[in-house]
Amino acid sequence: MTFRFAVISDPHIALPLTIKHHSHRFHLVEVSIPAFEQAIDHLKQLELDFLLLPGDLTQDGERENHQWLIKKLKTLPFPTYVIPGNHDVLTPISTTESLGLIDFPTYYQPFGYDQPNRPYYTQKILENVQLIGLNSNQFNSEGKQLGYVDETQLRWLDDSLSQFSDQLILVMIHHNVIEHLPNQATHELGKRYMVDNAPQLLAILKKHGVKLILTGHLHVQDIINDNDIYEITTGSLVSYPHPYRVIEVETHHSAKIKCNIQSYNIKNVPDFANLSEISRDWLGDRSFPFMMRLLTSSPLNLSEEVALQFAPKLRNFWADIAEGDNSFDFPDFPDSVRQYFQAFGVNHTDGMPHHGDNQATLMIDSVLGKGLE
Repeated sequence: MTFRFAVISDPHIALPLTIKHHSHRFHLVEVSIPAFEQAIDHLKQLELDFLLLPGDLTQDGERENHQWLIKKLKTLPFPTYVIPGNHDVLTPISTTESLGLIDFPTYYQPFGYDQPNRPYYTQKILENVQLIGLNSNQFNSEGKQLGYVDETQLRWLDDSLSQFSDQLILVMIHHNVIEHLPNQATHELGKRYMVDNAPQLLAILKKHGVKLILTGHLHVQDIINDNDIYEITTGSLVSYPHPYRVIEVETHHSAKIKCNIQSYNIKNVPDFANLSEISRDWLGDRSFPFMMRLLTSSPLNLSEEVALQFAPKLRNFWADIAEGDNSFDFPDFPDSVRQYFQAFGVNHTDGMPHHGDNQATLMIDSVLGKGLE
Protein backbone atom coordinates (compact mmCIF):
# COMPACT_ATOMS: atom_id res chain seq x y z
CA MET A 1 0.00 0.00 0.00
CA THR A 2 1.20 3.50 -0.85
CA PHE A 3 -0.33 6.80 0.17
CA ARG A 4 0.70 10.44 0.19
CA PHE A 5 -0.14 13.25 2.60
CA ALA A 6 1.05 16.77 3.38
CA VAL A 7 1.81 18.66 6.57
CA ILE A 8 1.35 22.42 6.95
CA SER A 9 2.19 23.49 10.47
CA ASP A 10 1.73 26.75 12.35
CA PRO A 11 0.20 28.77 9.48
CA HIS A 12 -0.91 31.45 12.00
CA ILE A 13 -3.68 32.68 9.70
CA ALA A 14 -4.19 36.42 10.24
CA LEU A 15 -6.56 38.60 8.27
CA PRO A 16 -5.02 42.08 7.83
CA LEU A 17 -7.36 43.76 10.33
CA THR A 18 -6.37 41.27 13.05
CA ILE A 19 -2.60 41.59 12.75
CA LYS A 20 -0.90 42.78 15.92
CA HIS A 21 2.38 44.57 15.50
CA HIS A 22 4.90 43.55 18.15
CA SER A 23 8.57 44.39 17.78
CA HIS A 24 9.55 41.03 19.31
CA ARG A 25 7.29 38.84 17.12
CA PHE A 26 9.42 36.25 15.30
CA HIS A 27 6.84 35.03 12.79
CA LEU A 28 5.81 37.05 9.76
CA VAL A 29 2.01 36.72 9.93
CA GLU A 30 1.68 39.39 7.26
CA VAL A 31 2.23 36.62 4.69
CA SER A 32 0.01 33.99 6.32
CA ILE A 33 -2.87 34.05 3.85
CA PRO A 34 -0.94 34.28 0.55
CA ALA A 35 1.59 31.70 1.79
CA PHE A 36 -1.18 29.30 2.79
CA GLU A 37 -2.97 29.76 -0.51
CA GLN A 38 0.24 29.20 -2.47
CA ALA A 39 1.00 26.00 -0.56
CA ILE A 40 -2.55 24.74 -1.08
CA ASP A 41 -2.41 25.49 -4.82
CA HIS A 42 0.72 23.35 -5.05
CA LEU A 43 -0.74 20.51 -2.98
CA LYS A 44 -3.85 20.37 -5.15
CA GLN A 45 -1.62 19.21 -8.00
CA LEU A 46 -0.19 16.22 -6.11
CA GLU A 47 -3.15 13.85 -5.71
CA LEU A 48 -2.87 13.80 -1.95
CA ASP A 49 -4.81 11.40 0.21
CA PHE A 50 -5.09 13.92 3.07
CA LEU A 51 -3.60 17.00 4.72
CA LEU A 52 -2.54 17.44 8.37
CA LEU A 53 -2.38 20.77 10.23
CA PRO A 54 -0.74 20.20 13.65
CA GLY A 55 -1.83 23.41 15.36
CA ASP A 56 -1.36 27.16 15.58
CA LEU A 57 -3.87 27.53 12.80
CA THR A 58 -4.47 31.20 13.65
CA GLN A 59 -2.55 34.18 14.96
CA ASP A 60 -4.23 34.30 18.38
CA GLY A 61 -7.49 32.39 18.20
CA GLU A 62 -9.47 35.21 16.58
CA ARG A 63 -12.91 34.01 15.48
CA GLU A 64 -12.63 35.64 12.07
CA ASN A 65 -9.30 33.95 11.41
CA HIS A 66 -10.71 30.56 12.37
CA GLN A 67 -13.72 31.21 10.14
CA TRP A 68 -11.53 32.17 7.18
CA LEU A 69 -9.51 28.97 7.53
CA ILE A 70 -12.54 26.72 7.94
CA LYS A 71 -14.12 28.18 4.82
CA LYS A 72 -10.88 27.57 2.91
CA LEU A 73 -10.47 24.00 4.15
CA LYS A 74 -14.00 23.10 3.06
CA THR A 75 -13.02 23.82 -0.55
CA LEU A 76 -10.10 21.39 -0.65
CA PRO A 77 -10.26 18.25 -2.81
CA PHE A 78 -8.75 16.07 -0.07
CA PRO A 79 -9.67 15.43 3.60
CA THR A 80 -8.00 17.68 6.15
CA TYR A 81 -7.38 16.98 9.84
CA VAL A 82 -6.47 19.59 12.44
CA ILE A 83 -5.62 19.94 16.11
CA PRO A 84 -5.40 23.08 18.28
CA GLY A 85 -2.14 24.86 18.99
CA ASN A 86 -1.45 27.20 21.88
CA HIS A 87 -2.24 30.20 19.67
CA ASP A 88 -5.64 28.80 18.69
CA VAL A 89 -7.18 28.51 22.16
CA LEU A 90 -5.84 31.14 24.55
CA THR A 91 -8.56 30.40 27.11
CA PRO A 92 -10.64 27.35 28.04
CA ILE A 93 -13.90 29.26 27.44
CA SER A 94 -14.61 31.26 24.29
CA THR A 95 -14.89 35.04 24.38
CA THR A 96 -16.58 37.40 21.95
CA GLU A 97 -13.24 37.91 20.21
CA SER A 98 -11.55 34.52 20.36
CA LEU A 99 -12.26 30.81 20.33
CA GLY A 100 -11.84 28.80 23.52
CA LEU A 101 -10.76 25.19 23.80
CA ILE A 102 -14.27 24.07 24.74
CA ASP A 103 -15.66 25.15 21.37
CA PHE A 104 -12.73 24.13 19.14
CA PRO A 105 -14.11 20.62 18.35
CA THR A 106 -17.46 22.07 17.28
CA TYR A 107 -15.85 24.65 14.99
CA TYR A 108 -13.61 22.03 13.39
CA GLN A 109 -16.04 19.10 13.38
CA PRO A 110 -15.53 18.46 9.64
CA PHE A 111 -11.79 18.10 10.17
CA GLY A 112 -11.42 15.13 12.49
CA TYR A 113 -13.59 15.75 15.53
CA ASP A 114 -16.29 13.17 16.12
CA GLN A 115 -17.53 14.47 19.49
CA PRO A 116 -18.32 18.15 20.18
CA ASN A 117 -17.11 18.02 23.79
CA ARG A 118 -13.80 16.19 23.26
CA PRO A 119 -10.73 18.06 21.91
CA TYR A 120 -9.00 14.87 20.73
CA TYR A 121 -10.04 12.14 18.35
CA THR A 122 -9.20 9.10 16.28
CA GLN A 123 -10.16 8.72 12.65
CA LYS A 124 -9.79 5.96 10.11
CA ILE A 125 -8.30 7.91 7.23
CA LEU A 126 -7.42 5.04 4.90
CA GLU A 127 -7.81 1.29 4.97
CA ASN A 128 -5.61 0.11 7.87
CA VAL A 129 -4.37 3.64 8.60
CA GLN A 130 -5.56 5.35 11.78
CA LEU A 131 -4.95 8.95 12.81
CA ILE A 132 -4.82 10.02 16.45
CA GLY A 133 -5.30 13.77 16.97
CA LEU A 134 -4.26 14.78 20.49
CA ASN A 135 -4.78 18.00 22.43
CA SER A 136 -1.73 19.29 24.31
CA ASN A 137 -3.32 22.55 25.51
CA GLN A 138 -4.35 22.61 29.15
CA PHE A 139 -5.07 25.36 31.68
CA ASN A 140 -4.29 25.51 35.39
CA SER A 141 -6.59 26.92 38.08
CA GLU A 142 -5.34 30.45 37.36
CA GLY A 143 -6.08 30.07 33.65
CA LYS A 144 -2.43 29.80 32.65
CA GLN A 145 -1.92 27.78 29.49
CA LEU A 146 0.20 24.64 29.85
CA GLY A 147 1.47 22.02 27.42
CA TYR A 148 0.63 18.50 28.53
CA VAL A 149 -1.72 15.59 27.87
CA ASP A 150 -4.20 15.11 30.70
CA GLU A 151 -4.84 11.79 32.43
CA THR A 152 -8.29 11.30 30.90
CA GLN A 153 -6.81 11.69 27.43
CA LEU A 154 -3.93 9.32 28.22
CA ARG A 155 -6.36 6.62 29.36
CA TRP A 156 -8.42 7.13 26.22
CA LEU A 157 -5.26 6.91 24.11
CA ASP A 158 -4.13 3.68 25.75
CA ASP A 159 -7.53 2.12 25.24
CA SER A 160 -7.85 3.36 21.64
CA LEU A 161 -4.42 2.14 20.58
CA SER A 162 -5.16 -1.34 21.92
CA GLN A 163 -7.90 -1.58 19.29
CA PHE A 164 -5.58 -0.75 16.37
CA SER A 165 -2.78 -3.26 16.80
CA ASP A 166 -2.90 -4.31 13.14
CA GLN A 167 -2.94 -0.78 11.69
CA LEU A 168 -0.48 1.97 10.89
CA ILE A 169 -0.91 4.73 13.47
CA LEU A 170 -0.12 8.40 12.87
CA VAL A 171 -0.13 10.56 16.00
CA MET A 172 -0.53 14.32 15.57
CA ILE A 173 0.08 16.68 18.50
CA HIS A 174 1.13 20.33 18.66
CA HIS A 175 3.84 20.29 21.35
CA ASN A 176 6.99 18.25 20.85
CA VAL A 177 7.12 14.83 22.50
CA ILE A 178 10.79 14.09 21.74
CA GLU A 179 13.60 16.63 22.17
CA HIS A 180 14.66 18.38 18.96
CA LEU A 181 17.19 20.65 20.67
CA PRO A 182 19.87 19.79 23.26
CA ASN A 183 18.26 19.38 26.70
CA GLN A 184 15.04 20.89 25.36
CA ALA A 185 12.88 19.29 28.05
CA THR A 186 14.74 21.01 30.89
CA HIS A 187 16.06 24.25 29.39
CA GLU A 188 14.10 27.33 30.45
CA LEU A 189 13.81 28.51 26.84
CA GLY A 190 13.05 25.13 25.28
CA LYS A 191 10.78 23.27 27.66
CA ARG A 192 7.68 25.30 26.85
CA TYR A 193 7.73 23.75 23.39
CA MET A 194 7.45 20.23 24.82
CA VAL A 195 4.71 18.19 26.42
CA ASP A 196 5.36 18.40 30.16
CA ASN A 197 4.55 14.72 30.64
CA ALA A 198 6.28 13.53 27.47
CA PRO A 199 7.79 10.39 29.13
CA GLN A 200 4.34 9.17 30.15
CA LEU A 201 2.95 9.78 26.67
CA LEU A 202 5.94 8.13 24.98
CA ALA A 203 5.58 5.06 27.19
CA ILE A 204 2.03 4.54 25.91
CA LEU A 205 3.05 5.05 22.29
CA LYS A 206 5.95 2.59 22.61
CA LYS A 207 3.72 0.06 24.34
CA HIS A 208 1.47 -0.04 21.29
CA GLY A 209 4.19 0.10 18.63
CA VAL A 210 3.48 3.61 17.36
CA LYS A 211 6.27 4.72 15.01
CA LEU A 212 5.33 8.17 13.70
CA ILE A 213 4.54 11.42 15.54
CA LEU A 214 3.87 14.68 13.70
CA THR A 215 4.29 17.94 15.60
CA GLY A 216 4.77 21.69 15.15
CA HIS A 217 5.07 24.54 17.67
CA LEU A 218 8.89 24.84 17.60
CA HIS A 219 9.00 26.50 14.15
CA VAL A 220 11.94 24.38 12.99
CA GLN A 221 12.51 21.65 10.43
CA ASP A 222 13.69 18.57 12.28
CA ILE A 223 13.31 14.80 12.28
CA ILE A 224 14.39 12.90 15.38
CA ASN A 225 14.36 9.27 16.46
CA ASP A 226 13.88 7.92 19.98
CA ASN A 227 13.93 4.15 20.38
CA ASP A 228 12.40 3.55 16.94
CA ILE A 229 9.79 6.29 17.23
CA TYR A 230 10.25 9.09 14.71
CA GLU A 231 8.97 12.56 15.44
CA ILE A 232 8.70 14.83 12.41
CA THR A 233 8.33 18.44 13.41
CA THR A 234 7.54 20.92 10.66
CA GLY A 235 8.48 24.58 10.72
CA SER A 236 5.98 27.40 10.55
CA LEU A 237 4.57 28.51 7.23
CA VAL A 238 4.98 32.14 8.38
CA SER A 239 8.54 31.88 9.63
CA TYR A 240 11.82 31.32 7.79
CA PRO A 241 12.19 29.19 5.70
CA HIS A 242 8.35 29.01 5.30
CA PRO A 243 8.25 25.21 4.89
CA TYR A 244 5.66 22.51 4.40
CA ARG A 245 6.11 18.81 3.80
CA VAL A 246 4.82 16.05 1.54
CA ILE A 247 5.23 12.53 2.89
CA GLU A 248 4.76 9.36 0.87
CA VAL A 249 4.36 6.15 2.85
CA GLU A 250 4.92 2.67 1.43
CA THR A 251 4.26 -0.50 3.36
CA HIS A 252 6.13 -3.66 2.42
CA HIS A 253 5.73 -7.39 2.88
CA SER A 254 9.04 -7.34 4.72
CA ALA A 255 7.29 -5.55 7.63
CA LYS A 256 9.11 -2.34 6.78
CA ILE A 257 7.48 1.05 6.41
CA LYS A 258 9.18 3.40 3.96
CA CYS A 259 8.59 7.12 4.39
CA ASN A 260 9.81 9.46 1.69
CA ILE A 261 9.80 13.01 3.03
CA GLN A 262 10.02 16.01 0.76
CA SER A 263 10.00 19.60 2.02
CA TYR A 264 9.08 22.73 0.10
CA ASN A 265 9.53 26.41 0.96
CA ILE A 266 7.43 29.43 0.07
CA LYS A 267 10.02 31.75 -1.49
CA ASN A 268 7.90 34.72 -2.49
CA VAL A 269 4.36 36.06 -2.24
CA PRO A 270 2.77 39.33 -3.43
CA ASP A 271 4.47 42.32 -1.76
CA PHE A 272 7.29 40.04 -0.56
CA ALA A 273 9.09 39.15 -3.78
CA ASN A 274 12.21 38.05 -1.89
CA LEU A 275 10.41 36.50 1.10
CA SER A 276 13.29 34.19 2.08
CA GLU A 277 15.72 37.08 2.48
CA ILE A 278 13.16 39.31 4.20
CA SER A 279 12.09 36.68 6.72
CA ARG A 280 15.65 35.60 7.49
CA ASP A 281 16.52 39.23 8.24
CA TRP A 282 13.29 39.54 10.23
CA LEU A 283 14.46 36.73 12.53
CA GLY A 284 17.98 38.12 12.72
CA ASP A 285 16.78 41.63 13.59
CA ARG A 286 14.80 40.21 16.54
CA SER A 287 17.33 37.64 17.71
CA PHE A 288 19.49 39.70 20.06
CA PRO A 289 17.31 39.53 23.25
CA PHE A 290 16.76 35.80 22.72
CA MET A 291 20.47 35.12 22.24
CA MET A 292 21.31 37.12 25.35
CA ARG A 293 18.92 34.96 27.36
CA LEU A 294 20.38 31.80 25.84
CA LEU A 295 23.96 32.84 26.66
CA THR A 296 23.19 33.95 30.21
CA SER A 297 20.97 30.94 31.02
CA SER A 298 22.06 27.51 32.25
CA PRO A 299 24.19 25.68 31.28
CA LEU A 300 26.41 28.48 29.90
CA ASN A 301 25.58 31.05 32.61
CA LEU A 302 27.74 33.70 30.99
CA SER A 303 27.90 37.15 32.48
CA GLU A 304 26.02 39.86 30.61
CA GLU A 305 29.32 41.51 29.74
CA VAL A 306 30.67 38.36 28.10
CA ALA A 307 27.34 37.52 26.44
CA LEU A 308 27.30 40.95 24.80
CA GLN A 309 30.45 39.96 22.92
CA PHE A 310 28.96 36.75 21.50
CA ALA A 311 25.29 37.63 20.84
CA PRO A 312 25.87 39.65 17.64
CA LYS A 313 27.74 36.70 16.12
CA LEU A 314 24.64 34.55 16.71
CA ARG A 315 22.35 36.82 14.73
CA ASN A 316 21.35 34.10 12.25
CA PHE A 317 21.67 31.14 14.61
CA TRP A 318 17.94 30.57 15.08
CA ALA A 319 17.20 31.02 11.37
CA ASP A 320 19.80 28.36 10.60
CA ILE A 321 18.23 26.00 13.15
CA ALA A 322 14.78 26.64 11.71
CA GLU A 323 16.06 25.82 8.24
CA GLY A 324 17.32 22.40 9.34
CA ASP A 325 20.31 20.43 8.07
CA ASN A 326 22.89 22.96 9.27
CA SER A 327 26.17 22.53 11.14
CA PHE A 328 27.48 25.11 13.59
CA ASP A 329 30.95 26.15 14.55
CA PHE A 330 32.11 29.39 16.13
CA PRO A 331 35.89 28.89 16.31
CA ASP A 332 36.52 32.19 18.10
CA PHE A 333 34.24 31.19 21.00
CA PRO A 334 35.75 29.57 24.12
CA ASP A 335 35.77 25.76 23.87
CA SER A 336 32.83 25.18 26.22
CA VAL A 337 30.67 27.75 24.41
CA ARG A 338 31.79 26.52 21.02
CA GLN A 339 30.89 22.91 21.88
CA TYR A 340 27.52 23.98 23.25
CA PHE A 341 26.48 25.53 19.95
CA GLN A 342 27.98 22.72 17.88
CA ALA A 343 25.53 20.35 19.58
CA PHE A 344 22.62 22.12 17.86
CA GLY A 345 23.90 21.05 14.43
CA VAL A 346 23.32 17.95 12.35
CA ASN A 347 24.70 14.62 13.49
CA HIS A 348 27.92 13.39 11.95
CA THR A 349 28.61 9.82 10.84
CA ASP A 350 32.19 8.83 10.03
CA GLY A 351 33.12 12.49 10.09
CA MET A 352 30.48 13.44 7.53
CA PRO A 353 27.31 15.46 8.28
CA HIS A 354 24.08 13.46 8.16
CA HIS A 355 21.42 15.67 6.57
CA GLY A 356 17.84 14.56 6.98
CA ASP A 357 15.65 17.35 8.34
CA ASN A 358 14.10 18.39 5.03
CA GLN A 359 14.51 15.55 2.54
CA ALA A 360 14.70 12.09 4.02
CA THR A 361 13.84 8.45 3.49
CA LEU A 362 12.99 6.57 6.66
CA MET A 363 12.94 2.79 6.76
CA ILE A 364 10.95 1.98 9.86
CA ASP A 365 10.66 -1.44 11.44
CA SER A 366 7.01 -2.33 11.81
CA VAL A 367 5.30 -4.49 14.40
CA LEU A 368 2.08 -4.39 12.40
CA GLY A 369 0.06 -7.35 11.39
CA LYS A 370 -0.72 -8.50 7.88
CA GLY A 371 -3.44 -5.94 7.35
CA LEU A 372 -1.01 -3.59 5.63
CA GLU A 373 0.53 -6.05 3.21
